[in-house]
Parts: sequence; structure tokens; C-alpha cells
Amino acid sequence: MTETNDSMFFAMKLLEFEDAEDPLLAMIQWMTNQMMELEVEQKCNASKGTHEKERQAYRSGYRSRRFDTRLGTLYMLVPKLRNEGYVPFFVTEKKRSEQALINVIQEAWTNGVSTRKIDRLAKAIGIEGISATQVCNITGELDSQVTEFRNRPLEEVLLIK
Repeated sequence: MTETNDSMFFAMKLLEFEDAEDPLLAMIQWMTNQMMELEVEQKCNASKGTHEKERQAYRSGYRSRRFDTRLGTLYMLVPKLRNEGYVPFFVTEKKRSEQALINVIQEAWTNGVSTRKIDRLAKAIGIEGISATQVCNITGELDSQVTEFRNRPLEEVLLIK
């Protein structure tokens, strides 16, 4: 694409997001889909629907996955690959929330906010609800950190005068 074509493409794309209920969330949704498609093309070593001798993997449809971000909840169509798994680079395995959101939930919990209130807080920032189980799983990571801290070896501290 030339610079003019790039400008036209992005101008048209921005107009598509203009009427969205949450334009920023819609832009992030589009961008995550584009990043996943590019990542899968690179992993397969071939574009979707093309026949390449160098192909290393084959597509096998999509799976719908929810991903909670601080901008709100995204529903992603994650490409599936035959004979191997694929997790987008921006999603850590078995975590359906981004780290910043996890940190907010952990901070609220350590400050005594109930799981019911955390759910209300999540809904207020556009996340479609966090169950008590999800809060327990997220805050459960804190237990291991506290145990590690409590069982750490204590060494003598030397005072420099």
C-alpha cells in the first residue's frame, strides 16, 4: 500500500468505529482480531485460503473466547490450528483477563472489598461480570505470594554507621 492508500484505509476504518457504542473498545476489538490473524499466518507460514509448499500448519475454524480488559469485555474469535494449540501473544495461557485488571481486583480484595462489590465495580467499568469463583482464582495467587513472603529466610541486617 502507498501512503495515500494507507491514509484512506485508516480514514474509512475510523468512520466505521464512529457509530460504535464504545469506539475505543471497538477499535481494540478490531486490532486484536488483526493481530491474531497476522500471528496465525506467520505460524502457518501461509495466508488463509492459500496453498503454499512451505505451509507448517493448517487452520481449523475459530473458537469464541471472552477477554476482560480495563476497557471492557472483548469477545474474540480465536483461530484454531489443526494438531496444535494457539493462544494469542497478548493473552497468557489460562488467563482471560489482562494483568492490569487482575491487579485492580487483587488490590480491591486486599482492601476488604467483597466479591459482590468487585462484580459491581467490574460492571461499572464495562466488564460483563466477574463471578465469585473468578475473584477467588485471581486472589488465590496472592496466597502463594504471602506464603512465600512469610517463609522467606530472614538474614541479619547490617547497619552501616
